[in-house]
Amino acid sequence: MSTANDAANGAENLAVQLDNIEKRFPGVIANHDVNLRVHPGTIHAIVGENGAGKSTLMKVLYGMHEPEAGTITINGERQVLRSPGDAIAAGIGMVHQHFMLADNFTVLENIILGSEPGHRGVIDFAAARVRLQTIMASLNTDLDLDAPVSDLGVGERQRVEIMKVLFRGARILILDEPTAVLVPEEVDELFATLRHLVNDGATVIFISHKLDEVLQVSDEITVMRQGTTVAQTLPGEIDRSGLAELMVGSELPSPEGRTTTVGDTVRLRVRELSVHNQEGREVVSGANLEVRSREIVGIAGVEGNGQYELCTALMGLQTARGVVEVDGVDLSDAPTRRRHQAGMAYIPFDRQREGLMLNSSLWENTLLGRDDEPRFRQGPLINQAEAKASSREIIERFRVKTPDETTPAFALSGGNQQKLVVGRALVSDPAVLIAAHPTRGIDVGAQAAVWDEIRGARDSGLAVLLISADLEELIGLSDTIAVMFDGKITARLDPDRISPAELGSYMTGAYQGVNS
Repeated sequence: MSTANDAANGAENLAVQLDNIEKRFPGVIANHDVNLRVHPGTIHAIVGENGAGKSTLMKVLYGMHEPEAGTITINGERQVLRSPGDAIAAGIGMVHQHFMLADNFTVLENIILGSEPGHRGVIDFAAARVRLQTIMASLNTDLDLDAPVSDLGVGERQRVEIMKVLFRGARILILDEPTAVLVPEEVDELFATLRHLVNDGATVIFISHKLDEVLQVSDEITVMRQGTTVAQTLPGEIDRSGLAELMVGSELPSPEGRTTTVGDTVRLRVRELSVHNQEGREVVSGANLEVRSREIVGIAGVEGNGQYELCTALMGLQTARGVVEVDGVDLSDAPTRRRHQAGMAYIPFDRQREGLMLNSSLWENTLLGRDDEPRFRQGPLINQAEAKASSREIIERFRVKTPDETTPAFALSGGNQQKLVVGRALVSDPAVLIAAHPTRGIDVGAQAAVWDEIRGARDSGLAVLLISADLEELIGLSDTIAVMFDGKITARLDPDRISPAELGSYMTGAYQGVNS
């Protein structure tokens, strides 16, 4: 293992060389004295806890942020990257964690959007198609270029994003949390795609919190802590516990440890719930669920099989048929505000699109869904002092890294945004928690804290409906697991008698029925 300073010494043939990078935001030093060495034709992982500066550093490399100090060298040439356009011109592409695709466009239209080949305003679709066929052959993959993106699963959407950056000529690819929403089979497909890329001479840099996957696929690993690089190592020189200690100074947590008994009281009852999308297609079909006090029911499924629509229907965010009851009260036709008042709390699928007002302060964000609680009212006005006090409670309890509660939400790292959203849902002491991917994008230390908070709330009587792409999390936290496939609940499984591989098979429709 080498330290960052050791890695900075000596002239090497490098695809990416960052020296002494510094990036500051108001009240925050996001990157300080960062040094990075990435060899060509390799998969290079960057790991670190939330707020360690990983995403900021990659945005500096992609031209989204201009550093206050330091130098960037790409393939031996010094570069000044003031925009993503500059980065693309230097052969750098970035696949963001939150996909940037237009659902109403086809695969081909999405890929070429903004880089359309043609002459005098006329797009040459035939030339684009030929070029994309070549890219797909190099990746050993196949996509229907004429399919609308709305019809694609999450793994296919990710391949579209990768093809977008390759179409623009990128030979250095940055991937931010690329496996966060993938099931094991899709992870294997992604890793095969990345290997095809590097075998073809490309270089891949990826950010991940899944340390087993980092050790499995990467050629080199850089560790960041508190805004700087602290070590560069090889997978053969370290294990997951060693990585965790470098990142956060503690052992890797485990979600396992169910110690409580499920209660007798049904807190959430769902009967024959059906949801149709805007095109009239049934995306949730006759779902029946019960979640009792002191129980966590996990929902497993490949993304796009109805989990999102199930959750939003339960929260009254879209129209549904069927019965939804909380503590015996029928909320089937109730608006979202009434469901919050009845004790329902929600950790949404997408923290940025559905969970936060990014330009508003943290204290304003902690009021979302809670603004009618008596403690936050002063007649018709908001009690700002109470709102700020509640925000500070969440920041301290969930270890949200921020200067203070007046900081805008966009200034937080993705993982710290997630901790804020989780904290907001739990501090209101709900009866029922709908938790969609509660630990997505947060580091190993914060994972343990969130698991402990959910277990503690469960033990005090909370009923939890847990949706997660992390199969170990599902198995470790759930008292029972329901599998969703093609909008239907197709299996109910005992987490004590199922492996992640077996659960993945149920999720892809290979098995159906009850695990006993």
